[in-house]
Amino acid sequence: MELKQILETIVFSAQKPMSIGELRALLRDTPEKLPDEAGLTAPFAKATARAVEKALEELALEHDNANRSYRLACVGGNWQFVTRPEYAPWLQVLVGAKPRPPKLSHPALETLAIIAYRQPITRSEMEQIRGVAVDGVVQTLVERELIEVCGEADAPGRPRLYGTTPFFLEHFGLKGLEELPAADELRRIQLELATVPADDSQEQLPLDNEATEADDDPDDDPDDDPDDDPDDDPDDDPDDDPDDDPDDDPDDSDGEENND
Repeated sequence: MELKQILETIVFSAQKPMSIGELRALLRDTPEKLPDEAGLTAPFAKATARAVEKALEELALEHDNANRSYRLACVGGNWQFVTRPEYAPWLQVLVGAKPRPPKLSHPALETLAIIAYRQPITRSEMEQIRGVAVDGVVQTLVERELIEVCGEADAPGRPRLYGTTPFFLEHFGLKGLEELPAADELRRIQLELATVPADDSQEQLPLDNEATEADDDPDDDPDDDPDDDPDDDPDDDPDDDPDDDPDDDPDDSDGEENND
C-alpha cells in the first residue's frame, strides 16, 4: 500500500476539496482513533507536507496520462477530483445545473486583472491605471464573489482595499496566484498609492510650490534695495551743500561791519 493510493481514496470520498494540512491531520489521527488498525496506518501518520504534495502530484500525472473523464486538480490550494469540460452537457442534465451567469464584460475583466496582479488595491488606484471610474464594475465583481474587501488603506479617509477571493481561484482553475500569467508591464505601472500616508516628506502642493517660486523671482534682485537708490548719493548730504560755505556767516557780513 502506497501513500498516494491512500490519498486518492480520501480525496475521492471526501465531500469537499481537501488541503494538504487536512490530509496530514487525517493521516496523523487515524492510528489514535483506530488503535486496532495502528499496524496498518501508523507508518503513514508522520508523512510530511512535501511527501503528501509529491504523492498528489504523481497521482494527478497518472490520471492525466490515463486520459480518464476526470482528473485530480489542485484549486486554491485544495485537492479534488473534477470532470473534464467536454463531459459537461450530460452532467448538467443529471444534476440540473443552474444557468451560468453572463460572461464578464471587457471592462470587468480589465479591472479584475488589475486587482489580481496589484492586490491589495484601492478603488482610486484602479482608476489611476484604467483612467476611468470603476464603481459599477467593482460592485459587479463583488456580487459575483470574485473580489472582496480585505482591509483598509493607511491613508486619509481609510479607503477600502480589494483583493481576489478563493472562488476567483476556483473559477479560473488556479492552484494559487503564482500561477497567474506573467504581466510584468502591469506590475511595473507606477501609482500615487493611496496606501502611503501623507506626511511632511511628501511633495508640497502646487500652491506651495508657486509661493516658493514667487519668493525666488529673479526680478526681485536683492541688490535693488529701494534704500540703496543710486540717486541718493551718500556724498549729496543736504548738510554739506556747497552753497552753504561756513565762511559766509551772515553775522560776519562786510556790509554790516562796524568800524567805530
